[in-house]
Amino acid sequence: MSTSSGYNDSSQPLVSIITPSYNSSDYIEEAISCVKNQTYENWEMIIVDDCSTDNSREIIQKQVSYDQRIRFIPLKENSGAAVARNNAISAANGRYIAFLDSDDLWMPQKLVEQVDFMERNDLAFTFTQYSVIDQNGEEVNEVINIPRVIDYKGLLKNTIIGCLTVMINIEKTGLVEMPNIRTRQDFALWLSILKRGFKAYGIQKKLAQYRVVKGSISSNKFKAAKRNWEIYREIENHGLMYSSWCFINYIFHAIKKRI
Repeated sequence: MSTSSGYNDSSQPLVSIITPSYNSSDYIEEAISCVKNQTYENWEMIIVDDCSTDNSREIIQKQVSYDQRIRFIPLKENSGAAVARNNAISAANGRYIAFLDSDDLWMPQKLVEQVDFMERNDLAFTFTQYSVIDQNGEEVNEVINIPRVIDYKGLLKNTIIGCLTVMINIEKTGLVEMPNIRTRQDFALWLSILKRGFKAYGIQKKLAQYRVVKGSISSNKFKAAKRNWEIYREIENHGLMYSSWCFINYIFHAIKKRI
C-alpha cells in the first residue's frame, strides 16, 4: 500500500474526526477504512487509545504509517471515553469536528453531504439517520428516523442524536468538552450546546451504522436510563417533577425507536 502525503484543499474545510479506542482490535481497522473511503478528502482522524491491552495500538500505528491524515494519541492511564474524546478534541485543527467510535461505520458520502449541508445552511450542529448493525456487521433494524430539528427541551425528552452521526462547527460553538462521566457523556455535551440556544438539524439520510457489541457499556440499556436520570438531576439540575416528565418521554421514544 502506498503512503499518503495527506490532503489539504483550501476549498474544503478541515474535518477533525474524534475516535476513542479501547481494546478495539476487532473493529478499528474497518472504522479507519470507512474514513479513508470517504469521498470528502480534507479530514484528520485523531485516534486516542485508552490503554488497550490487545494489539489495537499496533494496528493503529500501522495505519498511521499509511496515511498522514491519521493521528495517534496513546493515553498513559485508562481514563474512559470522555477523557479520550476530550484529548482528541483538544488536538483537533478542523473547523468541524465529527465523532466516530472505533466499532462504528460511516457511509462513503457521509462527510461530503454533511459538510455541504452545514455550509449551505450556515449551521453549527447537525446529525443524521443511522442503522444498527450486530457484531458481524449485519443490519438488525431499519433506519433510525430523526426529526429535522431539535432543541434543548426536545432533546431532554428524546435522546435521538446518535454520537457517530454528529458534526459540530466549533467556530460557531466555541471549543466543546464532554463531561467526565462513564456513560452518556455525549448526551450531556449535546445538551450543553443546545442549552446555549443552538439547535441541532437532522439530515434525512442514513449515513452511518452503529454497532451493538455484546457486553459493551453502551449496550446496557438499564445503565443508560439510570445515567439519563442522573444527567437530568445532577448535571442539568432539573427538579423532580420536570425530570420525571422528561424521563417518561425518553422511555416512550426509546421504546418507539426499537419497535
